Amino acid sequence: MRFPCLFASAAALALAACSNGPANTGNDTGAALDASKVDDKSLEQQVMGALDDAPKHGLTKDLFLKGALPSDKAQRRSVLEKAANEFASALAMGRVDPAKIRDVYTVPRPKVDVTSGVAQALQQNKYREWVNSLAPQTDEYRALSKAFVALVQRTPDLPDGAIAGGRTIKRGASDPRVPAIAANLKQLGYLPPELPASARYTPAIAQGVARFQADSGQKADGVLGSATIAALNASPRDRARTLAVAMERLRWLDRNPPATRIDVNTAGTYLDYFRDGQHIDNRKVIVGEPGKETPQLEAPIFQLVANPTWTVPHSIDDEMAGKSGGWLAANGFSQKDGQWVQASGPKNSLGIVKFDMRDDEAIYLHDTPAKALFGVDERHRSHGCVRVEDAIGFAHMLAQADGIESKFTDALATGKETFVKLGHEIPVRLMYHTAWLGDDGRVHFAQDVYGWDNDVAAALGYAKVQQSRAAATSGDVGP
Repeated sequence: MRFPCLFASAAALALAACSNGPANTGNDTGAALDASKVDDKSLEQQVMGALDDAPKHGLTKDLFLKGALPSDKAQRRSVLEKAANEFASALAMGRVDPAKIRDVYTVPRPKVDVTSGVAQALQQNKYREWVNSLAPQTDEYRALSKAFVALVQRTPDLPDGAIAGGRTIKRGASDPRVPAIAANLKQLGYLPPELPASARYTPAIAQGVARFQADSGQKADGVLGSATIAALNASPRDRARTLAVAMERLRWLDRNPPATRIDVNTAGTYLDYFRDGQHIDNRKVIVGEPGKETPQLEAPIFQLVANPTWTVPHSIDDEMAGKSGGWLAANGFSQKDGQWVQASGPKNSLGIVKFDMRDDEAIYLHDTPAKALFGVDERHRSHGCVRVEDAIGFAHMLAQADGIESKFTDALATGKETFVKLGHEIPVRLMYHTAWLGDDGRVHFAQDVYGWDNDVAAALGYAKVQQSRAAATSGDVGP
């Protein structure tokens, strides 16, 4: 898969769009400016100068200004005004309306009076500076932008799919594929350019492979197996596309999120806990498998449930039907009002604690008895809810901060289902980001397990890619 247009002029970052781009996304981009207050020359200079910055945001000038400017003065002005509004809207709120490409998207989005802002910025001859300020001003967005630009500049001619499959390569082994692997890693910045070419898989190359694996969401063991080879064959063009999509998803987000919140990245399968604006905790999660995807939403945790019971939703009835009577009895299941209900206890599919959320999708965070799954790399294994690593420890952390830890501890000790309300509800944002800035300061990538990058990428002018849908892997009936 190639993006020939994307790398047409890497040195100057003159990225030509590979499609005609999306139709109007519904943002307020069509209103005319007060033409009497901005002269034609200033308007053109400001807008064209600002659009030169589009590649920093993973965007292309052609998305906003297609073809040459009209020679007719009035038409020329109209085209520039429209481009000024659409570019500002794209940086302020995103080029794509996520609610139009996903059935569920309730994460709050920015609200910006783009039209008034554009008019004022142009009148003050500050449009380029102002429009760039509309994008997220965060370390993560800057890191993704920097990585995108570096890929475009550094790797215009790297071939796709250059590394053949075959046996696993371990440290010290010799293999004719090693030079191609080393060349790929050099282009991506994981090995120094001056490293000598060799068919032997040296410790230096293995270290670069391990760093690449860590950034790609794989086990960083330095062993070159089929998964690592496949990731290396996902060319820099694929990575640039992923970065562009990730920046777009960041532009969808409110610039001032709640200071105390839980952010779950369902692509990367981890959560971050922020309290009073400080990053307090990071831990692994297990989320919905393909076909039972965890939706993108925001909803608050309003109570902790100690020793929860589980009422099995009818969507899992088919799976329950395959269980024997002995298995159902051994795992505490019984029928109540036509539904299976699992009693509290160590075998309960919700574990020992549930984090109740207010949302229309019946999604929540919870513990699990299947602790071993947190040790695997691929953690898209649930029926849509979010299983939290060391959920008991996390619940104690939240309860202590809320001043209800003693109540929660007492509730756990009863062994019975007990509801403990939080004094302050905690917003949870469930988001799907296939590239992000890690705590180590490096940009990390995750496989697009749900295939959700395609619609976003297409709306940004990138070609869709054929998606090999990951297989369902849950192996249990838990939510």
